[in-house]
Amino acid sequence: MKIIRNIVPGIKLRRALSELKPCKKKIYEAREKGNKEEERTYIVQCATQWCKRVIQDFDIQIDLKGKENIPDTGPVVFAGNHQGFGDIVLCLYAFDKFQTGFLAKDNLARLPFYGKWIKDIRSVFIEREDARASLKAINEGIELIEEGYSLVVFPEGTRSKNEIMAEFKRGSLRLATKPGVPIIPFTINNSYKIFEERGIVTKGVKVGFIIHPMILTEGLSREEIKALDQKVEDIIRGGLK
Repeated sequence: MKIIRNIVPGIKLRRALSELKPCKKKIYEAREKGNKEEERTYIVQCATQWCKRVIQDFDIQIDLKGKENIPDTGPVVFAGNHQGFGDIVLCLYAFDKFQTGFLAKDNLARLPFYGKWIKDIRSVFIEREDARASLKAINEGIELIEEGYSLVVFPEGTRSKNEIMAEFKRGSLRLATKPGVPIIPFTINNSYKIFEERGIVTKGVKVGFIIHPMILTEGLSREEIKALDQKVEDIIRGGLK
């Protein structure tokens, strides 16, 4: 029954890919030329058009707070809790000032229709069960950040599928501390109700999205870096209902 009830939402998500076509060719052309700034501009255009289409199709009601905490230029690392698949849409909607890719689980690369697109917006796929592969992915992410691209990371490592936030896995914030870029914590409330709560895509869900003040990482001492994971986790957890 759940499969049947997800057919129409699945068709809508497939159709939403049409929003990516106008900019996708331009992304590839800019990448071929090595023009990273132009590429980032086209990624923002594509992602913004797509996420607004999905939000409209599923009538997602977003209470967005703290957008003034996003700087005018990147790169930055966004770090937040992860309740459901809808978080990708919400992040692209909230962080539309500049390009944002994701540090994503490797199984998303095999997602029908969307797997390649997630890679195209400069995301990095991570195999968390393999320590060596995870380290390689983190280093790949650091290289992207040093080239001017921004990343979203979910330090829990997986979807909570409810309102309870798991403890953070250590190490992912190295994405920010190694190149010395700011971390912007964010908290998502109720996004699991879009799909995970019932196992079907649900329209009209009200979600909360809080963007917290950024944390500078350049020049931090070794002890400050060591305490950073807990500091960011506490800030994000504090935004939960």
